[in-house]
Amino acid sequence: MSEIDIIKIVATAIALIIAIVGHEIMHGYVAYRYGDDTARLEGRLSINPIKHIDPIGTVVVPAILFIVGAPFLFGWAKPVPVNIVTVVRNGGYFGAVAVALAGVTFNFALAIAASMMLGVYGITNGLHEVFIFYLLAQLVIINVVLGVFNLWPVPPLDGANAIKYIAMYLNLQWIVQLLQKLEPYGMVILVVILITPLKTILFAPAIYIIQALLL
Repeated sequence: MSEIDIIKIVATAIALIIAIVGHEIMHGYVAYRYGDDTARLEGRLSINPIKHIDPIGTVVVPAILFIVGAPFLFGWAKPVPVNIVTVVRNGGYFGAVAVALAGVTFNFALAIAASMMLGVYGITNGLHEVFIFYLLAQLVIINVVLGVFNLWPVPPLDGANAIKYIAMYLNLQWIVQLLQKLEPYGMVILVVILITPLKTILFAPAIYIIQALLL
């Protein structure tokens, strides 16, 4: 294994940890801003990645994707605990929507920031510069993929939660009930999507966004 290969692996691992840990911390932080200190009391607002690692989502799934040569990596951390009743009491349903979308907002913001840094960063032949280049590139790719993935309207993803709280605000109970009925089967639905051509369609926005940010 060459030095460049090692640099790519390390840069990708760091970018993935930043993306998924930051995603979860932001859920807890926005909830905290709405008066819910559950995440803070459980130490889940810490930037220490060990507190957020999920053995399957943070280690096994990304490792398998890397080994099989997947075009991109993604994963997840342990969900941050949120008392949504407190959030709704203090911030209404739009407060709940803000908590639901906090993670993807972080992901897209970080992807844009990394893209802007790439735009002014001049890569050279030094290993340090190569590492920074790959880290920034992977921050763009991984954060966009995570952002788009989490916006899918499939429980328990963030997109489904945001739709649920908007439906509650609009008193569209049939949408709320539909999402609640789908929730027990959410992981099965996601697996079906990821192992069928459906993933190509649903990840298409991520491809276009990544291409735009890396140009």
